[in-house]
Amino acid sequence: RVESARLLGRDYAEPGIYFITVCTHGRYPWFGEIRNGVMGLSDAGCIVAQEIARTSCMRPNIILDEWVVMPNHIHVIIEICPWNNVDPVETHRWCVSAWIAECIPLCRRKPSSIGSIMAQIKSISTKRIWSAGHIDFSWQTRFYDHVIRSNRALENIRSYIRNNPRTWERDRNYVH
Repeated sequence: RVESARLLGRDYAEPGIYFITVCTHGRYPWFGEIRNGVMGLSDAGCIVAQEIARTSCMRPNIILDEWVVMPNHIHVIIEICPWNNVDPVETHRWCVSAWIAECIPLCRRKPSSIGSIMAQIKSISTKRIWSAGHIDFSWQTRFYDHVIRSNRALENIRSYIRNNPRTWERDRNYVH
């Protein structure tokens, strides 16, 4: 088993800004290809992009910052906001989320933790990709996460995500 790179004592459901990278199993390029520095999404890539985009709609305390779908991985910056910053009148979903929050002791993962957010994206996109006929698709079991602790780090990561398609051949996840 690989040791966790997570910050000791950090609750990954607490408010903060997180940089996440998730790869496909074996880094297989399920999500499309890059031509001339532009990412062209496959059907599977479109599904993943849709599920990432739906995340903040389904979780009112989540803000999606920069994100990109690459041929064999995704990068996402997710901000978890305090629940007291969420307007309970804004949407009915808040009531459901508040009810779920009361059930935290019954759940394995905290509902608004990075782990549960990524599990949802991976699970729903996998089911949809399988339904589209790509039954061999799978994600790597784990994902990389990093707590962003400064504005400078946030800007650097945003820039990295924006430029990732243009610098694909130099990326550590690049597979010929």
